[in-house]
Amino acid sequence: MLFHAILFYFFSVILIGAACGVIFSKNPVHAIMFLVLAFFQSAMLWLLVEAEFLAIVLVLVYVGAVMVLFLFVVMMLDINVEAIQRSLTRFAPFAIAVALLMAIELVQLIWLRSRTDAGPGVFESYPEGYSNTKALGSVLYTEHVYAFEIAAVVLLLAIVAAISLTMRKRPGLKVQNIGQQVAVRAKDRLRVVKMESEKKQ
Repeated sequence: MLFHAILFYFFSVILIGAACGVIFSKNPVHAIMFLVLAFFQSAMLWLLVEAEFLAIVLVLVYVGAVMVLFLFVVMMLDINVEAIQRSLTRFAPFAIAVALLMAIELVQLIWLRSRTDAGPGVFESYPEGYSNTKALGSVLYTEHVYAFEIAAVVLLLAIVAAISLTMRKRPGLKVQNIGQQVAVRAKDRLRVVKMESEKKQ
């Protein structure tokens, strides 16, 4: 159990560092790389509590699909990094308030869990034949089915919004005209010039 506690704190420290890297990175691509690292560390924490299904979903879905999509969108967007950095100070008080609220909630949760009979830092094994996938599905699709559907709609809107941002008109943007390309004739693009051969001296 002590080894599990050491692994928990080790992965947690890396996760907190990766999360800080996401927030304070000046390059958006670097921020996404830190977010990928944070997802991997979160998957390790899920494995420690024997939630293998959530760990695999986190790696395959978020790291393998969603984060790749985010990376391509960020690379396609013409982001003005200087303007974003100037606007950070305007939202700093609100961000600090939200961070403090989340920290208070986490401390309360850890304090309540530490008062159980198992004690802090102790990981209990599930009985043989227990399926966390079945338990997750029974709760997710019964008690929290509406929240699950709303989250799916929000993710769909986010993807559509990201695509619409890449399709916006920008000055100096070169766009292909498929109709003009198809209507081009060979004689309009190619001219054969006949030249007399030169005699060798």
